[in-house]
Amino acid sequence: MASTTPEKVGFRQRLRQIVQVFQFVRGHDRLIVPLMLVAFLVPLLIGIGVAWFTGLWVLVPLAVLIAVLATLIIFSRRVQKATYAQVEGQPGAALAVLESMPGNRNQKNWKFTPAVQISQQQDVVHRVVGRPGVILLAEGAPHRVKPLVNQERKRVSRVLTDVPVYDVLVGEDDDKVSIRKLQSHLQKLPKNLTPGQVGQVAQRLQGLGGARPPIPKGPMPKSARAMKGAKQQMYRGR
Repeated sequence: MASTTPEKVGFRQRLRQIVQVFQFVRGHDRLIVPLMLVAFLVPLLIGIGVAWFTGLWVLVPLAVLIAVLATLIIFSRRVQKATYAQVEGQPGAALAVLESMPGNRNQKNWKFTPAVQISQQQDVVHRVVGRPGVILLAEGAPHRVKPLVNQERKRVSRVLTDVPVYDVLVGEDDDKVSIRKLQSHLQKLPKNLTPGQVGQVAQRLQGLGGARPPIPKGPMPKSARAMKGAKQQMYRGR
């Protein structure tokens, strides 16, 4: 019988992926190198200075660890910023951002069903099931996408009568949720379901059926998809 254990990623492969991510981000963000240098050098120099004046040289290794951690935090945030800039405004970008949320590697907390409603103008509604309940994630012009949201809400209400349903329209206008704030927006919603109920609700909704036209090509650039995979490998290595 074939083993189902996932293949472990070696150190060299993980390092190569991180380098690819860094090269991609550096092409879109001129500040990443100076910011990472500052993040590394400031805590390191402070630690060395304190150790010099106090004689507590044991603080130097601690300063190195803090410097490395600060550098990784800056790197992660600049990667996230570059990702958002790369996919922003493209069909399917909102769903791609949510699927890369930390802690959702095995889709235990969130269940995604892409393009449950879609218009000829590429306005699209995705269905997301999570601890808050059912979230209808809409991308497109409000006057076109709102009827799609209402149509999907009616379909969901035929299957679920006791689960909250939220509408989230993604965009940069005042009445929309920016793609950069989408993760935090969903995480701030009230937790109405237990983790076990999330899976049960998602299973009940699988029977809705209905046409699901494919998302137009290019919901997420290849470079961004590669970056997402590298980020996940980086998280595993921490």
